[in-house]
Amino acid sequence: MAVYRWLASLLVYLVMSGCATFSSKGEAELGFGIRAVEDGEHVYATKLLQLSLDSGLRGASNRVRAHKYLAFIHCASSRVQQCRDEFRMALEIDSSFDLRDDEAGHPIWGPAFRSVKPKK
Repeated sequence: MAVYRWLASLLVYLVMSGCATFSSKGEAELGFGIRAVEDGEHVYATKLLQLSLDSGLRGASNRVRAHKYLAFIHCASSRVQQCRDEFRMALEIDSSFDLRDDEAGHPIWGPAFRSVKPKK
């Protein structure tokens, strides 16, 4: 886990300094942020995911993913209002955004998502 943090920090530094190129601004941060979520490093993941958005992450699907993972982190940390806010931002980007069945069944973020998803 510390290795991922070190590598992510190095990549962020290289991207910010212009010494590395990626296909899209913020993509490296998004990838490392998702990996940090999967590793349970939510504080670090939040920083990386927000950095990806702040750096001009391109592509609606990438921005939706960043907001979705931020929502998951907030819900898992009992910050339900911030969780809903992140889901709202994802839906503003893509109104057809929906959770996968396994995600929608989660006892915390499933109801939070349904509370902000417009009814069809």
